[in-house]
Amino acid sequence: MIRSLVFLALIACAGVGFAQPPQKLSLSYDLSYNGVVAAELTEVLEHDGKHFSLSSEGRGKGIGALFYRGAAKRWCRGEVTSAGLRPLEYRDQRGDNPLTVARFDWARKTLTHEYDGKSETANMAPPLQDRLSFLYNYAFQASPDLKPGKEIKLGVADGRGLTQTHYVVAGTEKLKTPAGEMETVHLVKQRDGKDDKGTEIWFASARDYLPVRILVIEKDGARVDQVLTRIGN
Repeated sequence: MIRSLVFLALIACAGVGFAQPPQKLSLSYDLSYNGVVAAELTEVLEHDGKHFSLSSEGRGKGIGALFYRGAAKRWCRGEVTSAGLRPLEYRDQRGDNPLTVARFDWARKTLTHEYDGKSETANMAPPLQDRLSFLYNYAFQASPDLKPGKEIKLGVADGRGLTQTHYVVAGTEKLKTPAGEMETVHLVKQRDGKDDKGTEIWFASARDYLPVRILVIEKDGARVDQVLTRIGN
């Protein structure tokens, strides 16, 4: 009996390990504005099973290269837990704009935002992620609960402040991308008033729930569409 329990425990632990994506991944995306490709993004995930880092860099592409100079860079680091990713620090640098930083102190349960020489600390209100870790959090959950109709509410920090978001799982969808055809889970953000942006996210259910497509609909109806073009090491 004891041997059986030990064997089952080992199987369970192995399952948790297999739920994690490769220790290093590079994802490339095309970013289009109203159907016209304007930028390309490269995101790199690295982890050792206990700690992680994520970086994202976007540069103008095609006609976008004529209007957007420099790079938009985002980076975060944190811990890998049994429940997913727990961010510790997030940084966002858009061209020559001031650097924004979010610092998460889980021991003291405080969140600090730093922007334009100012610093503001407030009490945490979990569940909590930053703009990058949220997109890769499901890749580190053994069995993400993303059944159709499920509601997902969490705070997302970006260094300027904290945004309370509310998503609903719309269902599953087979999505064709330059990186191939993938089975995805589709999340739709619930708008908080007519002036709120619309956001839809597709996660690849058979590829570690990596983000495949992110569609943002601006207040004026403009569509900013980020679509996966390549997955590499």
